[in-house]
Amino acid sequence: MLLLTPQYWTDYELLDCGDFEKLERFGKYVLCRPEPQAVWSKVWSEKEWEQQVDITFIPKGSQSGEWKHKTPGAKNWHTQYAHDGLKLKFKLALTSFKHVGLFPEQAANWDYIFASVKQMKTPQPKVLNLFAYTGASSLAAKAAGADVVHVESVKQVVSWARENMELSGLSDVRWTVEDAAKFVEREMKRGKKYNGIILDPPAYGIGAKGERWKLEDMVNNLMANLAYILDEEEHFFLINTYSLGFSSLILENLIHLHFPKAQHFEFGELFLQAKSGVKLPLGVLARFKK
Repeated sequence: MLLLTPQYWTDYELLDCGDFEKLERFGKYVLCRPEPQAVWSKVWSEKEWEQQVDITFIPKGSQSGEWKHKTPGAKNWHTQYAHDGLKLKFKLALTSFKHVGLFPEQAANWDYIFASVKQMKTPQPKVLNLFAYTGASSLAAKAAGADVVHVESVKQVVSWARENMELSGLSDVRWTVEDAAKFVEREMKRGKKYNGIILDPPAYGIGAKGERWKLEDMVNNLMANLAYILDEEEHFFLINTYSLGFSSLILENLIHLHFPKAQHFEFGELFLQAKSGVKLPLGVLARFKK
């Protein structure tokens, strides 16, 4: 079982976490925000947190809240990631849902995507990114030379992804604002094939036209459909989930069922290593390539 954490991101750092919060640095700002996985006590003292933090998220309900600045500061700024030929730049923003537009633990997946596309013999491999959010994985594939289709159901988030593409000096990602499951069904009917498939489905979600998504109810059918559109000769496949209680063994079973010929198969967890010493688990993954 893999245990993966970003190792090359100098512009991001998890400082400490505990008591259902995390303290992290994105570029020049240190943020404090809720983290449901951090069930243990903080390692650093409250005084140390207060000395470090620039911006704190204050929950105002079960799903939203507001940000409090220690001193006046920007509501959005840029950060960048660079490793082994991959160079990406992102816009960060303080949303009312505690998110900033980027999931730092995913950097380990960006490296895998970039390397997988680079290793392919197929000219301009076709890569599909589902539940694609603000596009970091799409951009990693594009930077490696792929023809990328980015599928996300929220139009404003796709606009954010486009900004990230431009900041990263890239172009020609194909944007699709649509429910991921319906898009895959249509691609099946068209006989489309992809050399790379990436998906990071949420626990719950609502599609572009009100479609309801619940991970445990729908992931099996989606994986079965994806098996039809993955190129048999040369491919990579990466699924990542962040859902409390969703084991990587579930992903292992789904892969073995729907992709019985999968080679170089790996599964495990993503985590962030805090400067204080603790490890913060932030999702499970499964991947394979040919």
